[in-house]
Amino acid sequence: MKLIPLPAFDDNYIWMLHDGHRALVVDPGDAEPVLQALQHEGVQLQGILVTHHHGDHTGGVATLREATGASVLGPAIEPMPEPIRRLRGGDTAELLGLKFQVLDVPGHTAGHIAYFCEIDGEAPVLFCGDTLFSGGCGRLFEGTAQQMLASLSTLGALPDPTRVCCAHEYTLSNLKFALEVEPDNPRLVAYHAACQALRMQNQPTLPSSIATERQINPFLRSDQPTIVASAARFDAAGLALNGAFATLRQWKNQYR
Repeated sequence: MKLIPLPAFDDNYIWMLHDGHRALVVDPGDAEPVLQALQHEGVQLQGILVTHHHGDHTGGVATLREATGASVLGPAIEPMPEPIRRLRGGDTAELLGLKFQVLDVPGHTAGHIAYFCEIDGEAPVLFCGDTLFSGGCGRLFEGTAQQMLASLSTLGALPDPTRVCCAHEYTLSNLKFALEVEPDNPRLVAYHAACQALRMQNQPTLPSSIATERQINPFLRSDQPTIVASAARFDAAGLALNGAFATLRQWKNQYR
């Protein structure tokens, strides 16, 4: 299986997975990069997976469906470009001979879902939309901090080698904040340097891995003493009232 991040807009990635003949794409906000990649790779689009309803994830769906006849799968409770197969946590979807487990991960939006797949002989893959980013997590547009924390706990419990396919190249800005929160984390410092080197070469920092995110992502580490202490320095009253995770998310919202 070949996994390809297709750049779109300013910082989106549309993920393509193909076996040399058939392909799927995830969150195609723009059809054109997908159509170009299908031609370049010489593959036929079989399916489109959508994680949530925002336009930079759905804008190209109708064009791709019309051009390729691909089936479209997406969250059960969000507005979606019909026709679409509606999915919720616990469901499975089969594409390219693979079985994708659907995970409910509300927080960024109310009905956000993610897709997890184990692939024989390869690291598992996670398409997580705007829930988990490398070094960060999505803003809470429709859900609560409690929901997002639970969603990230679900994703953080996936196998260590799982490839984390986020939908945006936000890594360096997230890591700047992470270093503010946890400056003495040696794994974070090393990861930041590695990601800087990749971006200097105009290369994606993604996919990350679940193992890496557990080591460097403050939103997956909000129960760690160093993170709690930093949250207390930012807003001790907020920490006492809402907990470390919600305090971190509020801090990140206003961080520059």
